[in-house]
Amino acid sequence: MIETANLTGHFLIAMPTLADDNFSHTVTYICQHDQEGALGVVINRPAEVRFGELLDHLTIHCDDDSVTEAALYHGGPVQPERGFVLHSPPGEWSASLVMENGLALTTSRDIIEAIAHGHGPQQWLAALGYAGWGPGQLEQEMAENAWLSGPADIGVLFDSAVERRWPEAAARLGIDLSRLATVVGHA
Repeated sequence: MIETANLTGHFLIAMPTLADDNFSHTVTYICQHDQEGALGVVINRPAEVRFGELLDHLTIHCDDDSVTEAALYHGGPVQPERGFVLHSPPGEWSASLVMENGLALTTSRDIIEAIAHGHGPQQWLAALGYAGWGPGQLEQEMAENAWLSGPADIGVLFDSAVERRWPEAAARLGIDLSRLATVVGHA
């Protein structure tokens, strides 16, 4: 088994050569990583629908255009029918995975209602689905050079324009993705 550091609280930045349609040119925030696998949310793949359409589907009323027009993201290919809110501060919600860095991943309706009514967390990103890896799978992909990883930057996560998140996340590691080779070779 390939050993690697715990990547909880890190970004996974897709290498330019990663051809998987689910992850090409993505940045994934890793919410949990342990011997049983990893769970993350892709933070730079906006869906064609807005957050307001999710609110309508859940019959939650909201008059705030900044909330209804907020992006809803494709969080990953696993459970794409389920909603996930990555947010700060963690707060007290019915179903949350709280991380040590002041972020949480919440799946309960109460946070969506709070956001709609102006009582939600200060910073949030809503996604449908998540990215998941089984035991050793992410470690194997890392060994195959599919991903860069580094500590997550909250500014990239919540403040950067969506189209800039991939290059900015890499730039935080001192890497210019445009200078990386797009073909893989073997010596």
